[in-house]
Amino acid sequence: MSDLGVELEVEVQEEAQEIPILFLHDVERHYSQGDATLNILNGAELALWAGQSVALVAPSGAGKSTLLHLAGLLEHPDHGEVYIDGKATAILPDAERTRIRRNEIGFVYQSHHLLPEFTALENVLMPQLIRGLSRGEAKTRAVELLDYLGLKGRLNHRPAEMSGGEQQRVAIARAVANAPRILLADEPTGNLDVKTADHVFAAFTQLVRASGLATIIATHNMDIAARMDRRVTIRDGLVVELD
Repeated sequence: MSDLGVELEVEVQEEAQEIPILFLHDVERHYSQGDATLNILNGAELALWAGQSVALVAPSGAGKSTLLHLAGLLEHPDHGEVYIDGKATAILPDAERTRIRRNEIGFVYQSHHLLPEFTALENVLMPQLIRGLSRGEAKTRAVELLDYLGLKGRLNHRPAEMSGGEQQRVAIARAVANAPRILLADEPTGNLDVKTADHVFAAFTQLVRASGLATIIATHNMDIAARMDRRVTIRDGLVVELD
């Protein structure tokens, strides 16, 4: 085990007596580009505990999206392991990885990816119905989430009838509709103007803290990063803590 891995074990034993909800251990990810190999992550380690928020701040091309994809089980590491609540996931069958993604992990992207033909309410209902909740249960939760995010008056509006900030708040509601334990956000305010981004992020952090989610947000916005519990970057393929 690496020195960081040993430090992680000591920290857990001394401070929390708990395992991280998410732990990327000695993770490598490489891509072929013609005859060359791009080493994006090379022994990266990152631990995230329940209720903790981490800002991932790094330049474009450093591997932020790759790290989030690995953490969210959208990609397999070339080496190393991704643990979700202490359970190794790299060798799990695709069906089990899909189940974990659906039930334990929420995603928010720079583009909201809402279904244009459905209303705000229907967009938040959809993942819950896929999971197997009754329509009544799903509707109650969807209304509560949208109301909490200041969208009570927009329930029956389609994406084209809402502002960019409103659409992104619907996307946030959809991401947490199934009560995940981990929330991964890739530049969630990157397409918004400064004022709208600040408003959306305030709603985002309020919801995260109220629900006790473990959260990683990839962002270029240092003001946003400063509001998180921890800040990390990717340097030479490794995850490095920032002050």
